[in-house]
Amino acid sequence: MAESDDEQITLSSHALEALQEFYGERDAHVDKFEKLKAVAEDERAISQPLSMDAFTEDWNKSQFWYSDETAILYAKQLLDGIREDEVVAVVSVPSVFIALKNLLNAADANTPKPKKVILLEYDQRFSVFPEFIFYDFLHPIKLPAELKGGVDRIICDPPFLSEDCQTKMALTIRWMSRSIPRLIITTGERMETLVTKLYRSLGAQTTTYEPVHTRGLSNEFYCYANFECDAWSFKGEKGAK
Repeated sequence: MAESDDEQITLSSHALEALQEFYGERDAHVDKFEKLKAVAEDERAISQPLSMDAFTEDWNKSQFWYSDETAILYAKQLLDGIREDEVVAVVSVPSVFIALKNLLNAADANTPKPKKVILLEYDQRFSVFPEFIFYDFLHPIKLPAELKGGVDRIICDPPFLSEDCQTKMALTIRWMSRSIPRLIITTGERMETLVTKLYRSLGAQTTTYEPVHTRGLSNEFYCYANFECDAWSFKGEKGAK
């Protein structure tokens, strides 16, 4: 006898429990995002710390957030010695952007702040922030004209460990740079030869600092920069201390 087409499909208790957990996590994530969006849009709530918790990583987009410790360290280096006429660009590193906003929001009135902070990012979820500018490395200089030669401090994290991605993003950085910017490039160890070549004119070198990701990565990452600080020195003979 053929089974009835109207027979209901039932799930095992384990499958049902897993499904309920999935929907619970999804709803919690949506709630977090809506709260963050409200904070970003409400100037009265500006003192509330922002968090990356609302933004889930999408590995298909090569999204891997940095740990709070690494993000804050990078943000502090971008702000170190800042002048009020300077512009800071955060390129494809939203976790550092969040840390940067938190530091600026918590700073007192006497602390120097940059003229402007911008986030160049492909992920439209970050458009909840007024500093967001859509950026696709495949079109490296398809950006607002006022950014050309108008940025003083830059951090970038090319989303893919490929020569094409790294080269195109380097074109963006050089196009935006006002003279020699304070520059941080955070990317894979295997890109070292290419990165130091691409940014040689801006003075970038491999440093001793090794960034940490929230969920960890199998690929080893390096921090490249054109300055030394308390957090790192240049690798090799010049940076030996």
